[in-house]
Amino acid sequence: MTAPPLYEAPRAEAPPEPRTPERPGDPRWARPGLLLLLAVTAVLYLWDLGASGYANSFYSAAVQAGSESWKAFFFGSSDAANSITVDKPPAALWPMGLSVRLFGLGAWQILVPQALMGVATVGVLYAAVRRRFGAGAGLLAGAVLAVTPVAALMFRFNNPDALLCLLMVCAIACVLRALEDARTKWLVLAGLCFGFAFLVKTLQAWLILPPLALVYLLCAPTTVRRRIGQTLLAGLALVVSAGWWVAIVELWPASSRPYIGGSQNNSFLELTFGYNGLGRINGNETGSVGGGGGPGGGGGGGWGETGITRLFSSDMGGQISWLLPAAFVLLIAGLAVLWRARRATDALAAQQRNAFWVWGGALLMTFATFSFMSGIFHQYYNIALAPYIAALVGMGATLLWQRRHARPAGAATVATAVLALTVAATAVWSYVLLDRSATWLPWLRWTVLVGGLFAAVALAVFGRGTAGAGRRLAVGAAGLGLATSLAGPVAYTLNTVTTPHTGSIITAGPSVSGGMGGPGGMRPPGGQGGPPGMRGGPGGTSKGRLGNAQPGGQLGGGFRPGTPPGVGKNQQASRGAMGGGERGGRRGGGGMGGLLNGAQVSAEVKAKLLADADEYTWVAASIGSQNAASYQLATEKPVMAVGGFNGSDPSPTLKRFQQYVKAGKIHYFLGGSMGGPGGNSGTSSKITSWVAKNYAKVTVGSTTLYDLTSPKG
Repeated sequence: MTAPPLYEAPRAEAPPEPRTPERPGDPRWARPGLLLLLAVTAVLYLWDLGASGYANSFYSAAVQAGSESWKAFFFGSSDAANSITVDKPPAALWPMGLSVRLFGLGAWQILVPQALMGVATVGVLYAAVRRRFGAGAGLLAGAVLAVTPVAALMFRFNNPDALLCLLMVCAIACVLRALEDARTKWLVLAGLCFGFAFLVKTLQAWLILPPLALVYLLCAPTTVRRRIGQTLLAGLALVVSAGWWVAIVELWPASSRPYIGGSQNNSFLELTFGYNGLGRINGNETGSVGGGGGPGGGGGGGWGETGITRLFSSDMGGQISWLLPAAFVLLIAGLAVLWRARRATDALAAQQRNAFWVWGGALLMTFATFSFMSGIFHQYYNIALAPYIAALVGMGATLLWQRRHARPAGAATVATAVLALTVAATAVWSYVLLDRSATWLPWLRWTVLVGGLFAAVALAVFGRGTAGAGRRLAVGAAGLGLATSLAGPVAYTLNTVTTPHTGSIITAGPSVSGGMGGPGGMRPPGGQGGPPGMRGGPGGTSKGRLGNAQPGGQLGGGFRPGTPPGVGKNQQASRGAMGGGERGGRRGGGGMGGLLNGAQVSAEVKAKLLADADEYTWVAASIGSQNAASYQLATEKPVMAVGGFNGSDPSPTLKRFQQYVKAGKIHYFLGGSMGGPGGNSGTSSKITSWVAKNYAKVTVGSTTLYDLTSPKG
């Protein structure tokens, strides 16, 4: 027998376990269910991904530039020679740029990072909901997000919204963890997410900050003084994680960095608070091609009628609103059920209530802003709402399902009745949305309506069944209600993933009646009444097979300079004025691009631009970024986007452009390219006139070039 030691060093005290809500262990099907959800989401978002080509060539060109130049990568330049940046911060371009650096330029290399962000967003949402409501709620929330049409659209596209959506879900997940035990690290991580999100899409990333900060200040389980200190520390993390890049850009000598696209004074701060900031709210967007109406609820203008029904309109409804009424109902029901929960006696219920406050606050803040903002507003912005709706549906439906056996019996009856009402309302609204595409799957709207109403009645009658046949009937009614509630979004999503999307304004699902002219609508080229082969979907969706078009060859047309979107009577004239023509749903060969889509570049033009290309800084210059992007992606050589995206930025000035030409830095000017509204200076128009007056015209097929090395006379 071994004698005990005379002295034993004291053991270090184990750190206390984090205080988390008590909940039963996950069922055996939880992990397989999660893996299946993620696998199905990955297949959905990766299916035939390359069919969209370079998708939005505006961002694809910047990705290509960043893969060639680290300076362009850092600033988010439109071309590797760093003439001008895109009109957003560059963070969303960085994952795509790294992918292209590693695997080469191509549609899959650009779009796969976006699809993987979608899978990650579904996974983070599942984890955040499951932690407080169980695996079933997490799976339901993740599934709702995965099949939301606008989410399927944007996680297969190369706009910044995919990364923004992921970061917003991560930020909310961190705030919810911080609310459990007031751990500072989680709140700081949330601040880091918000800061990095600012580098994706500026002030939109901070839209949900006020409700989240308010919930933490009121509900965190610690002293008021500590809550304030933690919130300030998280704010510092936010400022540092967003401000480092902004500080570098603002302090960098303007003469040695690209012009800040979208600004009128070459300032990122001006871009942030003007064109990309308050201008989106009040419609005063200097340099825009035509903003919305004035402030207030009744305004309209080029970006559609504002008001509480905006997101339910013909253009917006099918993108996001399938389960929006259900989310509002379930938010109210969830808060009512959990209203009296006390943190000291029922930690899980208190955390569940906090979750409703957080997800609900994010939904209400975003919904109100999108409904009443008068500036530029596109249908795909609604992806921001998708995770909030999905979380509330998953949490609320699960909570009410569990409460259908609550005591007293009246409470159970109310829970069951609210579930039934939610299913019925969703079925009716799905019928309305599907009826807007009357010739598309006409049987589906009646199936959804009849099946949903039947499920609602069955839930009301049998929903409280606890054993035997009663339980089986309750489960069957719930399953039927879930199936009919998701049938419409699933059908829209399947249509979306099997349809290529290109250009600047895209929408999910089939074309709808009443689109582009009603509330929330705009009327860009490619809408109703467009040429054969174009989808006249809401917002003028440019959809259709690319056929033998080269990547970067775009669909649709562009605005006539100075014509605000929403003016439908001049659509055909506008297309004719832009040149190039449209045939069979894609732009005919030629040099004329547009505001919304670029041009298809012929092999002859490509060869012409590549001849002696290494002798020039830019092989060509063009008015507007979309047009320049098409030629840049075709040649993989820098093409200067005069005037930035809209052709309205005062960059370069005429004098600077003349200096470039004199120094032999630009070979060709693309004739017939979109002359933008000109912003404050009319720079684009001055450059176009000067080139046409002084340099020889070269015609290649239907494309007009001006050889800037060959002056007239």
